[in-house]
Amino acid sequence: MKKFGIREVVAAGIGTALFVVLTEVQIPIGIPNTYLQPRMAVLAFLSAVFGPWVGAVIGLLGHTLGDAIFYGSVWWSWVFPEAVVAIPVGLFAKKFAVREGGFSKGNIVLFNVVQVIANAAAWIAAAPVLDILVYAEPVSKVFVQGIFAFLGNVIIIGILGTLLMAAYSNVAGKSGSLKKEN
Repeated sequence: MKKFGIREVVAAGIGTALFVVLTEVQIPIGIPNTYLQPRMAVLAFLSAVFGPWVGAVIGLLGHTLGDAIFYGSVWWSWVFPEAVVAIPVGLFAKKFAVREGGFSKGNIVLFNVVQVIANAAAWIAAAPVLDILVYAEPVSKVFVQGIFAFLGNVIIIGILGTLLMAAYSNVAGKSGSLKKEN
């Protein structure tokens, strides 16, 4: 298990703040309370770079604070699925090789397979079930919202998340190439 040190605490703090700020950046998709949200790409990116626990903290705190600040209350059944997305993505961080500059075609495919599965678990299963159990929401409503949240997050993370990771990996790979001259 990787140590949760200063670097991870700083990444969690900055990531949470960024997640909160991006809460208001939403593209409507025609389903009530369901949007395309770039903050999900940032969550996936930071999970892939700093690991599962940093991602989980960013998702949980960022969603909680974003809801509280912008909406006045927290919708808990949609807070916890953020960690359901972040943890699996973060668990595969080493395989993605983003920090090492090796985010290649094969890693891009793996990243997107992992994020699709994680999003399915979060938004097609966890969020609707929690909506029903916690808030007694209508079954048909929450599963439609969950399916569209899943689709939106897969698209946002698949495009924007992949681009963020590729760009960062490209820079990270070059930054270690400097060598001290004799």
